[in-house]
Amino acid sequence: MKVGVIGGSKLAEDYVRAASSLDPFYGASYRAPGSFRTRAEHLDSRFGQHGREEVAVLLESCGVEQDQIRRWVEGRGYVVTTGQQPGLFGGPLYSLYKGLSAIAAARALEQELHRPVLPLFWIASEDHDWDEAGTIKVLDSKNRLSQVTLEVEEEHRHRPIFRVPLSEEIDQVLEAFLSLHPDTDFSSDLHEMLRSGFRRGRTLSDGFQAFIETHLGPLGLHVVPAHDPVLKERSRPMLLRELDAAEERETELNRTADELSKLGYSIQVPILPGGVNIFFEGPAGRERLYRDGPGTFHLRHSGERVTRGEVEEAAARDPSVLSPNVLLRPVVENSLFPVLGYVAGPGEIQYYSQLRPVFEGHDLEMPIVLPRHSVTLVERKIGKVLDKFALDLEQLSRPHHELAAELTREEMPEDIRKTLEGLRARVHEAGDELLQGVQSIDATLAGPVEHARNQTFQSFEEVEKKILQALKRQNEIALAQVEKAQIHLFPEGKPQERVLNPVYYLVRYGPDLVRHLLDAFEAAPPTPFVPEQST
Repeated sequence: MKVGVIGGSKLAEDYVRAASSLDPFYGASYRAPGSFRTRAEHLDSRFGQHGREEVAVLLESCGVEQDQIRRWVEGRGYVVTTGQQPGLFGGPLYSLYKGLSAIAAARALEQELHRPVLPLFWIASEDHDWDEAGTIKVLDSKNRLSQVTLEVEEEHRHRPIFRVPLSEEIDQVLEAFLSLHPDTDFSSDLHEMLRSGFRRGRTLSDGFQAFIETHLGPLGLHVVPAHDPVLKERSRPMLLRELDAAEERETELNRTADELSKLGYSIQVPILPGGVNIFFEGPAGRERLYRDGPGTFHLRHSGERVTRGEVEEAAARDPSVLSPNVLLRPVVENSLFPVLGYVAGPGEIQYYSQLRPVFEGHDLEMPIVLPRHSVTLVERKIGKVLDKFALDLEQLSRPHHELAAELTREEMPEDIRKTLEGLRARVHEAGDELLQGVQSIDATLAGPVEHARNQTFQSFEEVEKKILQALKRQNEIALAQVEKAQIHLFPEGKPQERVLNPVYYLVRYGPDLVRHLLDAFEAAPPTPFVPEQST
């Protein structure tokens, strides 16, 4: 197991390195001693006894037990949040890592602040990116990367994930998925959980929530579905205020994007002309609102026009028809909960740099952004390959053909390598001598001499290629082992955590794997703050 801090974009890497040029775009630094205590004091000024009792209603709606809620309110508690779009059968590995990072951060902050800190996992169940949510990658028993996809009918493609019940197709997709994994001591419980969570009549969001709660709930993580009715009712006034401030917000966001661009950073979330940071669910599904004129808007795909009054009336009947986009969701979250910090992946770190004007537009301070842990799981069989060829993770991240060529070249016997180098050197030297000699006879002879020397060099290159090809044939088994290691650690040339589904590991190593990961996260926190001495 290799545990570290995430990389990713240049901006995310600079943030983790604490580049001072990024200070104006974020809240307090997660690295600074005392920053969480200062954040806690600010939250206390916003969330008094009554404010936390209001939060308690949300926590109860999201399934937190009454005794824990009571202790949290009486102890004037806080939360650490993270989140992710629902994913088929648990999505990619990093969904687990986000939740575990939030748990580890909450535990550390409880010790520092001597106050209850709940880790919350916000499921973006209102999203409608079905291509991403319904597709996962799995390693089968033959070390091949397989894709498992849950198709969605065209009429549902623009509907929020939480609204679309799973059809009978889920049974076939799940059984095909399970067939890719071996039977182990842990298979039975895992299969039961997946069949219960991902079944006809439930939603992909329900199944993902069951997956997260099963594996991380016992460790203290609590799930907040974005479509929760209490949450939607509470957030409705803020969404309407954002609607009214859309033109001003676009100007501010463009200014921030320009400032980031001047520093050489790419913009994670483009600011589209006329775009509002709100989705409205109409007859054609969930669509982004765009400004037309004062108090009038149109929907992105259908082109349907709505007025400010019509949007408000629809939201009054059903608050779930309005939902925030990626730039507004963190602001909604921070308006409802006393958030000390948000555990972010590289993409989230990047778009958080754009959010200060949105927070300030709603009279809120930004939370502290905590980078999540990054993990590469190295099974014993893969570790043996790394040791055999003295390879590290950085080398394995390269394209296979490049690494194979390098390894094969290194396998060439030293005596043959030196002989070829000597031959080239002698031909080069002899060619120079011959060129000097023919100058006195006929200057035009230099061309044929140079041509003959180049042909000799080409002949040696062909010989070297044939030697390498022969070595490659001899090393096919070894190169296949290297390729297997690359598929496990860098499938499709990407970090393992961004591609592979966690069930591959859970079915082999059981729930202890999750506990070991949490232990590793707590032992090597990505948050190098120094806890203050208790007084």
